[in-house]
Amino acid sequence: MDLDPLLLSRIQFAFVVSFHAIFPVFTIGLASFIAFLEGLSWYTRNPVWERLSRFWIQVFAVVFGMGVVSGIVMAFQFGTNWSAFSYAGANFLGPILSYEVVTAFFLEAAFLGVLLFGRGKVPQGVHFMSAIMVAVGTFISSFWILSANSWMQTPGGYELRDGLVHVTSWFDAIFNASLAPRFFHMALASFLTGAFVVAGVSAWYLLKKKDAEIHKRAFSMSLWLILIIAPAQVVVGDIHGLNTFEHQPMKVAAMEGVWETQRGAPLLLFAIPDQEAQTNHFEIGIPRLASYILTHDWDGEVPGLNEVPQDEQPPVAIVFWSFRIMVGIGILMVLFALAGLILRRKGAYATTPWFLQGMRFMAITPFIAVLAGWFVTEVGRAPWLIYGVMTHAEGLTPSLTGGMALFTLIGYVAVYTVVFAAGLYYLMRVLRVGLPPEHEMTTADQNQRAKRPLSGASASWEEEPQQ
Repeated sequence: MDLDPLLLSRIQFAFVVSFHAIFPVFTIGLASFIAFLEGLSWYTRNPVWERLSRFWIQVFAVVFGMGVVSGIVMAFQFGTNWSAFSYAGANFLGPILSYEVVTAFFLEAAFLGVLLFGRGKVPQGVHFMSAIMVAVGTFISSFWILSANSWMQTPGGYELRDGLVHVTSWFDAIFNASLAPRFFHMALASFLTGAFVVAGVSAWYLLKKKDAEIHKRAFSMSLWLILIIAPAQVVVGDIHGLNTFEHQPMKVAAMEGVWETQRGAPLLLFAIPDQEAQTNHFEIGIPRLASYILTHDWDGEVPGLNEVPQDEQPPVAIVFWSFRIMVGIGILMVLFALAGLILRRKGAYATTPWFLQGMRFMAITPFIAVLAGWFVTEVGRAPWLIYGVMTHAEGLTPSLTGGMALFTLIGYVAVYTVVFAAGLYYLMRVLRVGLPPEHEMTTADQNQRAKRPLSGASASWEEEPQQ
């Protein structure tokens, strides 16, 4: 049996990137939440906020470590499996990835040490600042990575000379046509992921009635954030979709299951795409709605997949269903946000069993939505590695064999399984232990709190019941 090195290399990269992506998208949102808790702790002197911060810092440390381990080895594939692409795009991708290391990774590494080990050893304000710097570092890192990926989707500011990319405008290359909507879409996805995980874990503790009064505060904060971010993500997602429709129409055609260019295209709720026959089976849709969403005209024209040869079409079924999974989860998030608001007005958001159980299970949905969106973005670009410039086949390492690709794929799966199992084990230990006891506050922290006067607002917060 002949092993296809191209197919195996694509599967390997998809596996590694998908495994890695779930960690940064969580730590970006969680880092901002921790910075907010540290700010409340510093300003109010209320030990509740420090206990919450200490707990979530432990979770952050484990997840951040898993992300670093999976991310470092991910870059090796550019040399082992995609050396032709690496060589052709090095003049742009090399500097961009190095900027990520210099401006973000060093910043995160320096201040993460203060955040993890500096409590009681540095002034509380400095500890708060370290939390802010870690959060800022995660966003800087995501900016450079998304800039590189967006350039591969909508390349700009370059010219080809002898098959090599040469940058003609760094501004146009870095701030390419799809960077802004993609960056904000991922930023909101990160906030949603952090908020839903915090809400889900807090709901679990509320059901167990363990430190319920404290976790109720984290639950309340995360629900407010979800109520704001979930609808905003729908708007930003629509903007991102319109940007994709402008620059990558075949990706949108695959998302919508449109084979023939048509006016008044329906929005398909269900269909079974048949790429070989270039048609859909068992279509259920809303007439003309896809045209209206994409063109703001009920009779707007939507290009079909048949405008390009079949070998230049993306795998339609994967893109079609991944898009619907992402959108379906987004709608579910909005519904839970609205349910939380209704229950809050009744004073029952933290005591209603079905809602708490629902929020527990919703904690996993942002990761599924992120992976589904990633499949839409990357699979929908096929067969292009650099859109319109270089195909996957052209970017593959020339000497790579199917056996070599299979061997490394098995190795990645085995190693990442161990990493995930170990990380999950330590995460469950952290969750089982729960909040650190209040008596674990350092003497230095207690002295700093004693010296800082309470504001009126802080004093009123101190009167709230605590456990």
